[in-house]
Amino acid sequence: MYVRVLVHPDSKKERILQESETEYTISVREKAERNQANRKILEIIAGEFNVEENRVRIVSGHRSQRKIISIE
Repeated sequence: MYVRVLVHPDSKKERILQESETEYTISVREKAERNQANRKILEIIAGEFNVEENRVRIVSGHRSQRKIISIE
């Protein structure tokens, strides 16, 4: 399954909004440096879909605010 995510790094509050069945907007407190925000996004998505973190990976958009994430 693929999920589209719009990320807002370095936010004051951490939150997740489900825009549609496969689209999310996520705000995280981590900065977009040294892969910190990406790791937190994967952790949040894994929790949202009740899967282990190693089953979630970024397919596209490693350096972008718009990402495509694969969930196995």
